[in-house]
Amino acid sequence: MQDRAHATRKALLESAAHLFVERGYAGTSVNDISDHSGKTSGAIYFHYSSKEKLALAVVREQFSTWPQLAAPYASPDMPPFEKLIVLSFGIARSLNEDVVARAGARLWAERRGIEAAVPTPFDAWALSATRLLAEARTRGELAPGVEPSAAAVTLVCAFYGLCTLADDLPGGRDWRERLDHWWLLILKSLQADPDPAALLARARARLPAQP
Repeated sequence: MQDRAHATRKALLESAAHLFVERGYAGTSVNDISDHSGKTSGAIYFHYSSKEKLALAVVREQFSTWPQLAAPYASPDMPPFEKLIVLSFGIARSLNEDVVARAGARLWAERRGIEAAVPTPFDAWALSATRLLAEARTRGELAPGVEPSAAAVTLVCAFYGLCTLADDLPGGRDWRERLDHWWLLILKSLQADPDPAALLARARARLPAQP
């Protein structure tokens, strides 16, 4: 019985995520989710009680992947800048290829139209970036005058904007190429002895193989 309920919740969540990505929160109704998932409206209200609760479940599901994405951050043998770059590629891949993550990003952007408090991903991202930049400063790798916490917030905002606006940007390059260009630009300001191409290459070598 529990397995069946879990499967139903998963089907509803994934169907809602697809529709939120395609149509946005306001453009998606409970009936739309029912039609897309093949489940009844009653099943939706039984498991989530409202469209708002289902939207929040999508956002929370996105956040549940954070520990896995942040795993490279805990590696003791990886320099902090490399950790930061590896982490960024994991998040970018999720935001570009995982429908639940894409839906979570769109729901956050449309949060003022949702009658519920939508949690933000930025606190955890900024905290991790701050710690990595502070570690880089301790190792003498951070450029003079760069303050870790302020730089981390700027990095996270710029990175999130790049990922969420990528579909609307001209050029046709995929997200990996865009992120490469972004890091080559950003690292010139962050590194004490700038060598962004070499650093990016070392970090890219640590990325898991694409399936």
